[in-house]
Amino acid sequence: MKKIALGQTDLSVTHLCMGTMTFGEQNTETEGFAILDAAFEAGINFVDTAEIYPVPVNKATFSRTEGIVGRWLKTKPRNQLVLATKMSGPSRAAKWIRDGDLDFMPKNVDLAVHNSLKLLDVDYIDLYQLHWPARNVPLFGAMRFDPKAEKPSAAMEDTLGGLEKHVKAGNIRAIGVSNETPWGVSEFIKQSELHAAPRIASIQNGNSLLNRTFENGLDEVCFRENVSLLAYSPLSFGQLTGKYADDREGAQGRLNKYSKDWSPRYVRESVYQAAGEYAALARAHDLTPTQLAIAWSLSQWYVASTIIGATSVAQLQEQLSAQSVVLSPEILAGIEAIHARLPNPAF
Repeated sequence: MKKIALGQTDLSVTHLCMGTMTFGEQNTETEGFAILDAAFEAGINFVDTAEIYPVPVNKATFSRTEGIVGRWLKTKPRNQLVLATKMSGPSRAAKWIRDGDLDFMPKNVDLAVHNSLKLLDVDYIDLYQLHWPARNVPLFGAMRFDPKAEKPSAAMEDTLGGLEKHVKAGNIRAIGVSNETPWGVSEFIKQSELHAAPRIASIQNGNSLLNRTFENGLDEVCFRENVSLLAYSPLSFGQLTGKYADDREGAQGRLNKYSKDWSPRYVRESVYQAAGEYAALARAHDLTPTQLAIAWSLSQWYVASTIIGATSVAQLQEQLSAQSVVLSPEILAGIEAIHARLPNPAF
């Protein structure tokens, strides 16, 4: 499987990364092990998790996923895997973590790193990421920045200092951000240079046929600064599998299983419309909608690794099959035509 260097680090990761956010909620531990085993056997060396997983988040289940991933890691050679996890920022959804003290001050970085090391039962984490910004920033489908929403947050140089401590101690090898903005990426790099602190290697942001906002500034920043995009939600919570286009209310998946208030950006009417058009385009060219969505992500020059998720080995195998798909000029033109009419409906 194709590998790339992560940012300016010596970490070499596959162009597909196995996401785990369903493990402990939609998936049992046994199912999670089977999916991870199949990913490893297919050549994937990159596994991503988070202290807040599984999702949707609740008091009874948060942190389960890191435990499942950690127990699975014991069955595999640790030096053949690149392990990534994430520290939660301020959020009502994460209020059970650290008793709701979720800013990125060094003391909280200490608590988060040590807790993840314990749950994962490892000596080091390869890539440690800030799950979303602590400062005021539009997140998870919000359209605009609102200066009236400003709030106190940890200074970036303090956060970087807290992370540097753990890099020096060997607890983490590299750092990254997630759900960040062009300003945030640039400022993290600026502060790392000013304070001789670790440099961010990656950004984990949503990127799919239904959300191409990365192309509006972040693509240039990350290209020029050599920051690798880890593209999450390439199937847009299952919308791009075509199953909701076929049976909106009856489809089996998280958008019907859980309250639609949990992730409202993926249940907008414009999302259903665009997803249906992409599904029709795929099928007109003898592809499954899933293959089209994953192949498109893998073909984008700015994507370093695409984070896939699955609740069954069969789902995983379909996504893996997209690696051999070459999108023709006709298909690519069809994608751009849909995007021109219905740009970024999930943002």
